Amino acid sequence: MNKNNDSRKIAFLGKPGSYSQMACRGAYPDLDTISCLSFEDIFRAVKDGVADLAMIPVDNTIAGRVADVHHLLPEGGLHIVGEYFQPIEHALLGVAGASLSDLKHVHSHTHALPQCRNKINEMGLEKHVHADTASAALYVSEAKDKTQGAIASTLSADIYGLDVLLPDIQDASHNTTRFLVLARDMDVPAYDDAQTYLTTLFFHVRHIPAALYKSLGGFATNGINMAKLESYVDEHFQAAQFYCDVEAHPAQDSFKHAMEDLQFYAQELRVLGTYKAHPFRQKK
Repeated sequence: MNKNNDSRKIAFLGKPGSYSQMACRGAYPDLDTISCLSFEDIFRAVKDGVADLAMIPVDNTIAGRVADVHHLLPEGGLHIVGEYFQPIEHALLGVAGASLSDLKHVHSHTHALPQCRNKINEMGLEKHVHADTASAALYVSEAKDKTQGAIASTLSADIYGLDVLLPDIQDASHNTTRFLVLARDMDVPAYDDAQTYLTTLFFHVRHIPAALYKSLGGFATNGINMAKLESYVDEHFQAAQFYCDVEAHPAQDSFKHAMEDLQFYAQELRVLGTYKAHPFRQKK
């Protein structure tokens, strides 16, 4: 329970109107949203009880891994309790009464601008980077200049009183961001063999030949699919730390056997959470 009042809250990154807030509304329409300016602020809000959950972007189908997130997950003191996939549909926004021919500049997040490269180049717009797409929309709204446009969500247009000059200007229709939902406490759902689950792990491997191969071999021999595996270098540029998602639940014997193998070769093994796979995975 949120310690400030009885309404449950979920924290997100960026100004109101960001895609992170859209993900919050899509996944938890009954929760109030809290805007945070950094990932550290989001983690702090949940740990301090200001928010009950956090919505964190981790991967995008075009831009790849979201920087600065994965190093916080193992040490942040929070647990993964869910995932959500948000389609990213960028709109070109302008001040009221502006037309496409008025635009000379476009403002957006560093990932959003290259995702709309074709339209930006076609229109010959000068690019300007902002902390997030919603911040770009706010800037254009406050500038009150018809030459300034923003690439952001239609939600941002509604919030900041901007016109949608062009919808869906992203270069790729599959543009999607995966979010993780974090909470203070571990919340492992009861096992149902009709449901697909993900368990997220973080571990180090011993500095011996084939340590990673031997660590993960148990998942292969026990028929467990690995949905994601990422490595992180240490101060000596050794890929000694690993983050992975496996399609398994702790109640399954196959997972228990795989973990026995992993624990033999891995060090500092941490289970960051077990949660239901989002339906997006089945659709694709």
